[in-house]
Amino acid sequence: MILIENETDFDIDTKKLQKIALELTSKDIELIVCKDLKIRDLNAKFRGVDRVTDVLSFPLESMPFAPLGSIVINVDKAKQKALELNHTIDDEICLLFIHGLLHLLGYDHEIDDKKMRDKEKEMVKKFDLPKSLIIRNT
Repeated sequence: MILIENETDFDIDTKKLQKIALELTSKDIELIVCKDLKIRDLNAKFRGVDRVTDVLSFPLESMPFAPLGSIVINVDKAKQKALELNHTIDDEICLLFIHGLLHLLGYDHEIDDKKMRDKEKEMVKKFDLPKSLIIRNT
């Protein structure tokens, strides 16, 4: 189940997000949807990077019945990227959610020899989404 904290006025369509989550894990996931300022603060505080980003993941220690972790999605960046790439904001949020969820599951595109890229491509195809974050950034 996805536990959503929406700090914006954007109405999140959770149906596809729930399907994506169930495809990858049976654990609960916290999803926080916010704007530029909040994610910039989180990025600076937890990663030491003082800039706006599109998605952050915060895995929790693996314990029975504990959520897998938290995914923070910046709706401002999602809207901007969706407009730029001519697809829906909901599709962009799904892409960001997949990316964040894969990080929660331990994937790391910077060091995993394309395993995360391949899994992201698989999920994008399965859920009929536009190009994934990793693909469009390479």
